[in-house]
Amino acid sequence: MVVDRAGKLYARLVAAVQRPTESGQLWRQVLFYLPAPIPIVGLVALVVGGGFSAPGVTILLSGSVAVASLLLAIVVQPTPLPEGLSAEASVRRSLHRFRQITALRIALALTPIVVGAGASIAGGGLFPVLVALVLAWPQLVLASPTFFTITRARRAMEDWGTKAYLWAALAQPAPVEWPFVTRGAARVRAWNAARVRRAAESGSRREQDDEEASSSAASAADDTALDPSGLPERLAVPSAEPKAEPANLIPGFPAAGTTPSPARRIPRTTPGAVRRKSRSARPVQRPKTKS
Repeated sequence: MVVDRAGKLYARLVAAVQRPTESGQLWRQVLFYLPAPIPIVGLVALVVGGGFSAPGVTILLSGSVAVASLLLAIVVQPTPLPEGLSAEASVRRSLHRFRQITALRIALALTPIVVGAGASIAGGGLFPVLVALVLAWPQLVLASPTFFTITRARRAMEDWGTKAYLWAALAQPAPVEWPFVTRGAARVRAWNAARVRRAAESGSRREQDDEEASSSAASAADDTALDPSGLPERLAVPSAEPKAEPANLIPGFPAAGTTPSPARRIPRTTPGAVRRKSRSARPVQRPKTKS
């Protein structure tokens, strides 16, 4: 019977923590700080050497601070809402004030742990911090958004007659986030994505540099390649036909391997026509008459 009740309570707690609402967000905050005193107690045990005995003054100091914080967590409630608020404004203000009171109770629960750790280190024993731990953990229960704490906070907000829609405010959707863990994980993911992006960019730049180096090497090899004439290809004049050597050239005969060009016709004229033309071209000299 007890096991069944414990299983049902655990299932309800898990469902409340995983719920994507404002109340689930407050549950996650409280459960995140619930195991926070354990590492502090472990560090104090390492410092003091594991002994429990401590002076009574340190135990009294730690216990008094823990009792005062417990009483404050029980007594302190949200301030009443002002009169004349609309339903939307009441939802916003009631949610804001309930968040403030939850954060205050978590701070009040962690304060005795810090004071008890200091007292244990000063006294050389673990009694002060253990007393603070015993009185601080119940305050985290008071900070959790249970039916009892929500009802008391709603009644405290409605002291001046303004209706506080606290249940509607806590039922609003909210992202599923854990304090410090979600932001840290988001930063790690962003850092990994940026590192992968930088690696991809550097790889693409390296490939481009390799391509440019290979193209420049190929162009340099083309420039330094020699023609059969002994000149680089970029300086050599391409010729369609091979040139004949001067030793193979004979006047009046075509070179070997070449086609003879057609002979040019020379116009011939008769010598008489040339003479006539030359004679007719001379001016006729007439004898001068004597007067």
